[in-house]
Amino acid sequence: MYPSIQVGKYLVSPLVRRDHAGRYVASVSIRSGHASMTQDRLMRFTPLFDSAEAAVRFAKTEAFSYIRTRSQPAARKGMLSA
Repeated sequence: MYPSIQVGKYLVSPLVRRDHAGRYVASVSIRSGHASMTQDRLMRFTPLFDSAEAAVRFAKTEAFSYIRTRSQPAARKGMLSA
């Protein structure tokens, strides 16, 4: 298990496991909210990695990208998709 990272209102927890061939698979939990209003998004990724460190780096980068996108004001989001 790798340490969780607090990013604003989000708690990012990278998760790594080995597959049957010995490569590493990355996923990440992005949690927000409190008590009964807690939301947890689990993202699983398809690339395989040669090291656990590379898998963790990838998972954290993807989580930070997701958080950055969610944190943009609504007006800016519309401009990006146009």
